[in-house]
Amino acid sequence: MHKTNNSEKKEKHEEEHETRVTQDDAVAEQASGKSEQNSENVTTSSCKEEIELLKEKNEQIENLQKELAEAKEQYLRKLADYENFRKRMFRERDEAVAYANTQLLTDLVDVLDNFDRAIQSAEVSKDFTALHDGIVMIQKHFLSLLEGKYGLKRFDSLNVEFDPHKHEAMSSEIGDCKYPIVIEEYSKGYMLKDRVLRTARVKVRMPQVTTDPAKGQESETNSAAQHDSAGQEQQNTTGAENPSNSAGNN
Repeated sequence: MHKTNNSEKKEKHEEEHETRVTQDDAVAEQASGKSEQNSENVTTSSCKEEIELLKEKNEQIENLQKELAEAKEQYLRKLADYENFRKRMFRERDEAVAYANTQLLTDLVDVLDNFDRAIQSAEVSKDFTALHDGIVMIQKHFLSLLEGKYGLKRFDSLNVEFDPHKHEAMSSEIGDCKYPIVIEEYSKGYMLKDRVLRTARVKVRMPQVTTDPAKGQESETNSAAQHDSAGQEQQNTTGAENPSNSAGNN
């Protein structure tokens, strides 16, 4: 009887153990299933985030490509506009240089017309006085035009003190005077506003140099030589400052 009870207890203990093992396995299996499910959920969520990030990056790339294309198009347009502007500026500059003297030449043509009319009138009338008066009238009109419209005017040199900036000494003589003075004017001088356009070609009277009788002739000769040298130096200076005027005078 006692053995039977022990056997029953043993069987009952084994059954309880097996039940606990089965329950533990079920719990472990259930936990494993949940872990796998959680892992799958994390992987799916990560893939979705990566896909969204790629979409954003692709949109950014497309936007940047569009902006680059627009910037390139604007650059090409600006470059074309600049090239057209540069060509137009060069063309206008060349035209301005080519036709810079249009107004002056138009005025000169009017003066030529006046000369033509004076010559035709003289051929008909054969009147020298009328021709002379007509030429004088044309001269006055021409000088007035140059001075009033272009700022060009003559300056008088006769009987004034010699000025190397305004006068070019072509010859000289010794005379009774306190300072070099212009006694003859070969050609008029002209001022363009405040600048000497062309020096006047003149003859100059030089003051006498007082010396002892033994050296008088030598002193006068040296004085004349010094004046001629000064005149030549002034002429060279004038030619260097106004090359166009020197070429025109020659």
